[in-house]
Amino acid sequence: MSVLWTSADLRAATGGRLEADVSVTGISIDTRTLAPGDLFIALRGETSDGHAHIRQALDRGAACALVHDTAGLDDPRLLIVPDTMTALVDLGRYARSRFHGKVVAITGSVGKTTTKDMLTVALSAIGPTHAAVASYNNHWGVPLTLARLPQDARFCISEIGMNHVGEIAPLAAQVRPDVAIITTIGTAHLGHMGSIEAIAREKASLFGALPGHGIAIVPDDAHGQTVFTDVLPEGCTLWRSGFSAAAELRLEDVRCTAEGSHFSLHTPCGTQNVTLTAPGEHLARNAALALGAVVALGEDVAAASRALHGFVPGAGRGQIRTILNDVSLLDESYNASTPSVRAALATLALLPAQRHVAALGDIRELGIFADAEHRSLADAVQNANALAFCCGPHMRALYDALPCGLQGGYAADAASLASVLLNALRPGDLLLVKGSFGSRMRDVISALDNASSPVSS
Repeated sequence: MSVLWTSADLRAATGGRLEADVSVTGISIDTRTLAPGDLFIALRGETSDGHAHIRQALDRGAACALVHDTAGLDDPRLLIVPDTMTALVDLGRYARSRFHGKVVAITGSVGKTTTKDMLTVALSAIGPTHAAVASYNNHWGVPLTLARLPQDARFCISEIGMNHVGEIAPLAAQVRPDVAIITTIGTAHLGHMGSIEAIAREKASLFGALPGHGIAIVPDDAHGQTVFTDVLPEGCTLWRSGFSAAAELRLEDVRCTAEGSHFSLHTPCGTQNVTLTAPGEHLARNAALALGAVVALGEDVAAASRALHGFVPGAGRGQIRTILNDVSLLDESYNASTPSVRAALATLALLPAQRHVAALGDIRELGIFADAEHRSLADAVQNANALAFCCGPHMRALYDALPCGLQGGYAADAASLASVLLNALRPGDLLLVKGSFGSRMRDVISALDNASSPVSS
């Protein structure tokens, strides 16, 4: 494995004191997943402190530990700084400054991680690509992604998230992207932000980090089109992606079936025919954004498109598999917003089944808008002809708005809903599971998986 950081690099990046001569091949903030050769960063959070695990990290083969409290240890492998969180940001900035490849940053109310995963598949067909792990998109996830960036990579993809005003700009300043993508402007975090306009403006602050030749890509139907043009730095270009005739990245002849999607993507550099084996119009839209970024970077969009053909959504983000006795699971359990629930229900409707069933948990961070937002999903449930099983106080508003024939059952929480579902599911059913991370719909998935596993004798 190639060396990511030397002792000299670590001292230069952080200004810290390190006595040992080390070679770091990875970075970890969790001893449970630490690999030999890693730099262990002892971050202090609200409920935990990595400094309690320094000795364990070194015993497990960490090359070095970044600390601001030695915890009584006297070890030359300790890189001592005033504050480890600040030092992590310093590492990220240093790694970005020495990187000579191309960088893409992605934000949006829905679809950030899926678009990032698609772009990772697309660019990996062209050259070595480094991307954020999972949804590492916050104040520690962004600098950690940069700190892990190999110098010899050709591309870097960073995901940037937010749930309050003022969070995106400082993260974008660390990433300094060549291309910036907004996937959607939706009602996620509406309770914190107060309005769709405020959400659009916060997302668009990503563009402020673009260089003079940078390209910003947005959906052509997203709220905030005037905001996007107002905040775009001088010399940058705005591309819109979607179905309108004026879109620089225009989808035409879109055919969405249970087997996937096919469409023609018209770009400023030509037309590309695209076929996905993962179903859902929202995935076609995400693919157009990802391929638009490839075009914006001046890379081989044909090779990228071929690579996307076999793209498979990750667990909790649209993965389809079989559970129980011939029940198909559409696993969207990782997170939710009003637009993403609509998209998931539309995908459910595409897929053949004896019955369409939806297990839906609360959408969080909607504040005073929560009940109205949940109730607004009744038409999407009816369009999918989905038998709905709901949990959480706000999903009660949706459940009560449904006709009796689509009311499958209601429970206070995900764990309680799981037992209701297990008694109701039949062979041939297609089950969608969707809800915000805090609604713990993963508990439903775990219960279904446990019930599907053969019992050992």
